[in-house]
Amino acid sequence: MQKPAFVNGFFLVVTQASFFDGEPAPPSPGPRPRRASGSAVPAAEHPESLRELGAALPGNIYLGTSSWSFAGWNGLVYGAQVSESLLSREGLPAYCAHPLLRSVSLDRTFYAPLSREQYARHASQVPAGFRFVVKCPNLFTDAVRRGERGVPVGPNPNFLDAAEAARHFVEPCVAGLGAKAGPLVFQFSPLPLDILADTAVFVERLSAFLSALPPLPLAQANEQPFYAVEFRDPDVVTPRMMRMLAERGARYCVAIHARMPSAERQMQAVAATGPGPLVVRWSLLAGRRYEEAKARFFPFDKIVVPDPATRSVLAQAGRAARDAGQPAWITANNKAEGSAPRTLELLAREMLAPP
Repeated sequence: MQKPAFVNGFFLVVTQASFFDGEPAPPSPGPRPRRASGSAVPAAEHPESLRELGAALPGNIYLGTSSWSFAGWNGLVYGAQVSESLLSREGLPAYCAHPLLRSVSLDRTFYAPLSREQYARHASQVPAGFRFVVKCPNLFTDAVRRGERGVPVGPNPNFLDAAEAARHFVEPCVAGLGAKAGPLVFQFSPLPLDILADTAVFVERLSAFLSALPPLPLAQANEQPFYAVEFRDPDVVTPRMMRMLAERGARYCVAIHARMPSAERQMQAVAATGPGPLVVRWSLLAGRRYEEAKARFFPFDKIVVPDPATRSVLAQAGRAARDAGQPAWITANNKAEGSAPRTLELLAREMLAPP
């Protein structure tokens, strides 16, 4: 089965890859779980091989998951079976005790803005070297208002409103997270046909939006918070768009998603923006819907459908970032292969494997 051709200068016909089912051996029982300092949630006891892998991972590589409150990660990330509500409130210290997890995607911000105090509480639960990936509320990145089941019900008057996005997203986020803020991602929901009919106009509108956002403060050399842009429509990922992002100092966020071309194709777009931080969000297995993947992969404790092709491309991209001295954020969702922590372990091992 083939997906439509992408004739925008970067993408050709993308053929859906074939996958096979697979499952790693369950973890061997270890010592009793330890409780992360100051947390009501105990961290898992990680094997020495995983601790060694984390120690070998370059400091400019930030691996993380999409959110952290998954009870099925008991034994992988957490050391006890606790509720997801407790994990949401108190799970971050145990999450950070995992040797590979130096970042996390704050996905809840996509659905509703957080206050400065809420961001600050998250920041207080993680170590100094941790960096959050934060998604802008879709209030400002969805061109339409949506009703039940996401059905469009009319135009969104707040779409690309830079003043409101600054007030309700950028300012509280940066003030609350401080030096722990990493990429601030503007994820654009699928765009209506009238916008896709003239992508050059959309490039200009997005350029004006990015220009009107407040400049971001320096956290520390080469790791300051920065803006990134993620799409769900391949048609807008054009050379014109990439040039504009480079001019505005924003990065293209690689979206590994069923609606988008392969990671390999999207890396061409990253290269077109010139040197800079790498941002990848590995969200959804190709050819599957979100709810289908969620039902099949639950409780997210094992690899169900491996995607070695994507993993290979991302490992290569991570090595390139390491060698160039550029920071790289790669976050994985459970709906990518079945279990985000296991996906990241496989990715880290491949990234650090001898050539």
